[in-house]
Amino acid sequence: MPYSGSIELNNKIDGELNRLREFTARIGSDPLLTQASTGNTSIKRDGSLWIKASGRWMAGALREDAFVRLNLAEVMAAVRQNVDPAECFRGASIETAMHARLPHRVVAHVHSVDAIAWAVRRDAPRCLESRLEGLRWQWLPYTESGLPLAQQMESPHDADVFILGNHGLVVGAQSIGSLARLLDDVRRRLALPWRSARPADYSVLARAAADSHWVLSDDDDLHCLATDPVSREILAGGMLYPCQAMYLESYAPVSPGSAALQDVNRPFALIENSGVLLNRSAGPVEIAMLGGLAHVVQRIPRGAAIRYLEPGEVDRLSREALARYRETANAGATGA
Repeated sequence: MPYSGSIELNNKIDGELNRLREFTARIGSDPLLTQASTGNTSIKRDGSLWIKASGRWMAGALREDAFVRLNLAEVMAAVRQNVDPAECFRGASIETAMHARLPHRVVAHVHSVDAIAWAVRRDAPRCLESRLEGLRWQWLPYTESGLPLAQQMESPHDADVFILGNHGLVVGAQSIGSLARLLDDVRRRLALPWRSARPADYSVLARAAADSHWVLSDDDDLHCLATDPVSREILAGGMLYPCQAMYLESYAPVSPGSAALQDVNRPFALIENSGVLLNRSAGPVEIAMLGGLAHVVQRIPRGAAIRYLEPGEVDRLSREALARYRETANAGATGA
């Protein structure tokens, strides 16, 4: 690696950086915008790029160590040499290259469930033309996070809003206030109706969880994954976005007495027509990701033409990197 990766943690916070932290904590505490440690915000000032640290929860942004300070010139030098800054600078977010390359002074990247529900649809670029009319926006087909995504933004100066295929949403502005207003506007424009689902059958779930490594979820929204036939059909088609593929690998519906319930490696189990069981070992990251998935699929209409991740795209998601990230993210849940 050609860079030392020295980082200064933000022990001294001035007014503007504190406003960024407050904005970050607000959007990070909204599960319809952010799940677990996903998403990131940044600001460029005085030759530095302040960006949410890898694995940290945006909901915990008021902590001292939620952001890292990077030398912007060094980050851009790495990008120009086709080196991913996330691999060079300790603690840097995986999306550091994208944040650095965008011309906007302040940037927010969120896993908005409405944006993802649009981003997995093949007709999204056409449908969003009317919804985002009047805004400077771009549609970006799915690309791996990190340096590949930054390089895909061929003309980043031409847009303030980026819809990332099978991924999420990025917005940029010149101030924190204008960024917050833009995000609120885009969120309103992208809003989709939530499909109702049959309530969970807690008696069946209780019997299935008895004397096993399963527990009942107290989040009623999760159970739509098993009780809604449209959601089950969508899930059966494949992986919709990277976080689902990395954290929620096994979700085929099973019967209450199925031998599959003896599989201690499943993060959760869908009891068809009854609801969802959580593995006792599931951490806050997996539970938050599952909640996000439930909200996404309930916003995808019946019969929508879906663009699932290709097998090769799923295979390129690093399991080793994920294991390190999951450990950091679960630890970061305490501060969030």
